[in-house]
This record gives sequence, C-alpha cells and structure tokens, in this order.
Amino acid sequence: MTQEIDWIARSGARAKGGRPAFFDEMAVDRLYSLALSLTVEPAATRERLDTVERLLESQGSINRDAIENFKPDNMAGEERGIAMRAYTARVMRGFQQEVEAVENRDPPVTDWVERLSRG
Repeated sequence: MTQEIDWIARSGARAKGGRPAFFDEMAVDRLYSLALSLTVEPAATRERLDTVERLLESQGSINRDAIENFKPDNMAGEERGIAMRAYTARVMRGFQQEVEAVENRDPPVTDWVERLSRG
C-alpha cells in the first residue's frame, strides 16, 4: 500500500541543516528567494497556456483531461525550451550583471578622470 504524500505540507517543511546564505543580509536572501519563487508561477502558466493554444489549434476544443495529458512533440518542446531559456535569462539578468561586475571590476570613475586630466 502506498502512502499519499502531502506536497503542500512538505513544501513548507524546514530543511535540515543551515540555510545557505548568498548575501550579507539575510533579508536580501529571503527577498531573492521570494522573487524567484514568484517567477516560477508565470513560467508554469505560460507553459500551460501554450498547451491550451496548441490543443485548440489542433482539435478546436479542449477539456481538462486533454490539458493534463498533453505531451508536446519535439518541435513544441524545442519552442518551449527556447522560450523558457529567454525568460530565465531576463529574470536572472540582474544576478548575472552582479557576477560580471565582481569578475570584471572597472576602476572608479575618479581614476579615469585623474588619468585623463594628466593627459
């Protein structure tokens, strides 16, 4: 006999061990975590809408069972993958810019002003 898992209760359970920290301020970590969690919802909705559009286009009507059992073909899967990568890139751009700034430290503007004024 298999036991049913309460995924809603499990999603709120505290993880074992310490919470990973990526920023000096824990509030910033929590804010980013919240923002990323909220980002997943439109992504899932976009994918489900794509399913609805494809079913309507191919069958002219839909029902919940058709939506739940839809399996995209290779072309649809590739289109969805490209759309998801583009969406993820837009969402993560701020993080990427921060990493780029740390990796490629530009000298302060005052350094440039001083160099150019010596000229």
